[in-house]
Amino acid sequence: MRKRFSSPRTAVLAVAAALAAAAGSAAAAPPKDLDAYVAKAMQTFEAPGMSVAVVEDGKAVWAKGYGVRKLGEPAPADAHTVFPIGSNTKAFTATALAMLVDEGKLSWDDKVEARLPGFQMSDPYATGEMTVVDMLTHRSGLGLGQGDLMVFPETDFTRREIVDHLRYLKTPRTLRSGYAYDNVLYIAAGQMVENVSGRRWEDFMHTRVFAPLGMNDAKASFGEIKPGSNAAWPHARLDGPLRGLGHIQALGRVENIDAAAPAGAINASAEDMTKWLEVQLDRGALPDGKGRLFSEAQSAMLFTPQTIIPTGPVPGPLSAASSSFKDYALGFIIQDYRGHKVILHGGAVTGGISMVVLIPEKHVGFAVMTNSEEGGALRSVYFHLLDHYLGETPIDWIDASVKARETQTAQALAAIKASPAGAPDPSKPPSLPLSGYAGTYSDPWYGTITIRQDGAGLNINFDRTHDMKGPLEPVRYNTFRTRFTDRTIEDAYVTFSLDAEGKVDHVSMKPISPLADFSFDFQDLSFTPVKGK
Repeated sequence: MRKRFSSPRTAVLAVAAALAAAAGSAAAAPPKDLDAYVAKAMQTFEAPGMSVAVVEDGKAVWAKGYGVRKLGEPAPADAHTVFPIGSNTKAFTATALAMLVDEGKLSWDDKVEARLPGFQMSDPYATGEMTVVDMLTHRSGLGLGQGDLMVFPETDFTRREIVDHLRYLKTPRTLRSGYAYDNVLYIAAGQMVENVSGRRWEDFMHTRVFAPLGMNDAKASFGEIKPGSNAAWPHARLDGPLRGLGHIQALGRVENIDAAAPAGAINASAEDMTKWLEVQLDRGALPDGKGRLFSEAQSAMLFTPQTIIPTGPVPGPLSAASSSFKDYALGFIIQDYRGHKVILHGGAVTGGISMVVLIPEKHVGFAVMTNSEEGGALRSVYFHLLDHYLGETPIDWIDASVKARETQTAQALAAIKASPAGAPDPSKPPSLPLSGYAGTYSDPWYGTITIRQDGAGLNINFDRTHDMKGPLEPVRYNTFRTRFTDRTIEDAYVTFSLDAEGKVDHVSMKPISPLADFSFDFQDLSFTPVKGK
């Protein structure tokens, strides 16, 4: 893997000049068939609701909600309905730090440990050398999604605890040796915003970002969403052979991930997102000449590529969307789409996904948000908008996404059928009596799980995750599988390794489904018995 270690100061002026030159370019009107296309995408993928925001030449030209907030209820999604934007929150956190750099309270080259007391990675070199830019650009040495089980599904970890537990995550790589997307360091970045500014991250968002921009509907956390308010409800498919397959349904609750708010807990409306798109396209200038949220230099810094993301051709029906280059900047991804440079980022939480796209050369930006996990619906709409504004020949992305989903589903089901979980072997029973597996086991960064014998079976409970519990079913020998009662949680293999005396020495896990979200990082856990329990 090639490495790119851009200095935070390099290329800033060049990027600023390019953005300034693009600012005056004229843009086309929104697609005439946008309403119809959104409706068709939603119908095809059974997406309950969607929200679309479009900005051209610094002006909002589209802010609409579609469908319903929650299946089975009549309340419509409108321009003021807040949807979760997931990891598109990261750009807000990076922007907050940019504002603090403008104020001279922070430098991009500052060492994280100097600005975040108690910060420590498992690698001493990473602890001492990680800069603010390193923290935001997924080159820390952590693995993909490592540590996410401290947050997803909903846990009782505090933000401070998550930062303190970074030291227990054994990094598979060294600092700046490659790209691997994580959430935990953006949580740390939110804690840094608090330490440097003296305001909680949530308060900083409301007073320093939302209020100046006029984002009047936006919420900085799920806890701010009150029952009965104009907010989208999460939906997913849980009753099929794999999570993500089956019938679309409203989830039983909204998952509160406020400890991870700086990485992914903002909820915003279409109206809100037009304001966010405007300030990014206008390089930090507030509307109507009311000053600046951040400087042009910091705008250029937010869009400066820092870490190369490995790319490859997208197979099958979606191949036209293949990228020849992709880089991570500060809360944004810089890549090409059908030969054009674009700036974008996706976001996902349980029951909702989003996409934000900026085309600086056209002075156009748009955001698409859904209250379900239907990636085909989301993708179809934002690809349709990209084709329109880039002047490319339209592709039937709805049909292409249907075919891609069919292929992906068939491959996943085949993989499951060929796996041990697809065919448990009664002729290979557990090596120990069930009581031999019962006990409390501890992992350094997550904490404890408790395994109890309940009659003729075993039950597992993740002690810091409220709803992560359920029976363990034998697969073969010392490998079991979970059957979590909360079906929003991906199931996993649980393997007990025995020592020379035939007692459990440690417990490892891995997701069963090949479609499992990377935040279910079971593979990063290593549990050992807690003596006396």
